[in-house]
Amino acid sequence: MTRALRLCIPGIMLLLAGCAAGGSDWAKPGADDAAAVAAYGDCRGLSDTVVSTDRAIDQDIMASRQNDWQRASVVRQQTQIMHEHTRDRAAAILDSCMKGKGFSPKR
Repeated sequence: MTRALRLCIPGIMLLLAGCAAGGSDWAKPGADDAAAVAAYGDCRGLSDTVVSTDRAIDQDIMASRQNDWQRASVVRQQTQIMHEHTRDRAAAILDSCMKGKGFSPKR
């Protein structure tokens, strides 16, 4: 497996996990599930756009520092930390966007 592919796999997994939750986990008085799904799609697109720079920077760092981190035996740990930070930031942006559109998480 190439280095670039190994770096992309966690991002792809996060994207698929995020798509699984979808807009059906959000509700708004007077809005149906289709409206929630549409709003979620808009917010998801915004979130992806905002964190795409973070993802690109993480990939550049991993590509340029790979040998240093391998010698220090922290490659997996550092990769995990970067992915978690990006995932958490994307989730916060999506959550804020949905709340800004008047939706709240279903209970």
